[in-house]
Amino acid sequence: MARGRFITFEGGEGGGKSTQVRLLAERLASLVSEVTTTREPGGSPGAESIRALLVDGPPERWSSLTETLLMYAARADHVERVIRPALARGAWVVCDRFHDSTRAYQGAGGGAPQDLIGQLETSVLGSTRPDLTLILDLPVEAGLARAAARGGGEARFEAKGLAFHQRLREGFLAIAAAEPERCVVLDASAAPDHVADLVWETVRARLDPPR
Repeated sequence: MARGRFITFEGGEGGGKSTQVRLLAERLASLVSEVTTTREPGGSPGAESIRALLVDGPPERWSSLTETLLMYAARADHVERVIRPALARGAWVVCDRFHDSTRAYQGAGGGAPQDLIGQLETSVLGSTRPDLTLILDLPVEAGLARAAARGGGEARFEAKGLAFHQRLREGFLAIAAAEPERCVVLDASAAPDHVADLVWETVRARLDPPR
């Protein structure tokens, strides 16, 4: 059986990743044999337990180094129990955040050592890497306003301050610039249906799903 395809959505707060994951999965469902949607931090029972540690509490609850280690503990379980088995079955996996979020949030935003993050990527992920990463980009102030209006979500990270969110936006754009063969930046300030059309055009052009 052919390996499935792995698509990740990335970006700062309020970009509409969860909505776009759902809309893309709906479009793919009639074309491929299986679509698995998932998220980070979380995605497996063990990783969801760690998620609660990461997204709840005051912004200063953890250092960026501790956050990085918690993120990769959750990611290891998620990859082992959900992502790799789904890809091995031939499923298309669509994930709300993955390893680029650690690079941007804990690395660019929080100052965690990028060499440590790189070592964890190599050890935990191995060859399990996204085929396509869609970075939903919009101005920081607009994204935070959307996130505040939405409520819930990842309130601990949303409260980290404007300068932090500017750094992580720059971090995501730097990742996209460094890996254009994998990453595509999309304007997330448009209406969700318009963004969904851009997502679908990109997926068709890059990964050529069945029609």
